[in-house]
Amino acid sequence: MKIGLLAGGWAGHQIAKFFGDHQEPLSFLVVDVNDPNRLNDLMIRDSQIPSDRVYLSDQLQNSTTLARLASLHVDLTILAWWPYILKEPVIRLARQGCLNFHPSYLPYNRGKHYNFWNLVEDVPFGVTIHFVDTGIDTGDIAFQSLISKTWEDTGKSLYDKAQVEMVRLFVDSFPLIKSGQIPRVPQNLAIGSFHRGSELDVASQVFLDHKYTARELLNLLRARTFPPYPGAWFIDQDVKYQIRIEINRVSEEGVSGNG
Repeated sequence: MKIGLLAGGWAGHQIAKFFGDHQEPLSFLVVDVNDPNRLNDLMIRDSQIPSDRVYLSDQLQNSTTLARLASLHVDLTILAWWPYILKEPVIRLARQGCLNFHPSYLPYNRGKHYNFWNLVEDVPFGVTIHFVDTGIDTGDIAFQSLISKTWEDTGKSLYDKAQVEMVRLFVDSFPLIKSGQIPRVPQNLAIGSFHRGSELDVASQVFLDHKYTARELLNLLRARTFPPYPGAWFIDQDVKYQIRIEINRVSEEGVSGNG
């Protein structure tokens, strides 16, 4: 199995390291030109890939680079926590297709800010490895794993849980991936949801005179609790305020209070 890897963030580094540690040679490695987590050098080193097989994300717009990648005749391309939407020529590079890491339990929370919307919409949480098509997170599901959550979870804790579980799911699924025995289960797009990045700030506003259930309000507040990023917000007398919360379990199940 000839595999190309596009890797970003902590999870992408762990996958690159997995290939290096297990002496599974990559046909090529693409890293994020912006390198926001300063992990590119570690990915390249730990994947043990030759330097002439390493590319930057902005090079995928170059026809010469695309021709060079196509000449490698890879069987599969893997997007490990990749932050960019791919154009069709890149999707079509691999004979068996392109697998993407998406940190939600598809078809729930397709698109951006899965950790926020999961709590706001109060739906099952998990991670998915799916085939890439020309839609956004709409391709057939290959592997999935559910993640439990509690009232103590926030947008930040779901983000952290998803990264760890995504790596575990890939490692456990790799024997099937390597053998080419990858399941394909079409998504039921009639359920679930899709959100764009532009929706986040508007959805994070608390209106002081609106009616919310306690559950709805607590879910919104903890969904935006992800320091140092902005929290939920409200405006009172033309002054804007931000809100973050912390919920801690203090008693065992079945203990009831008075009131």
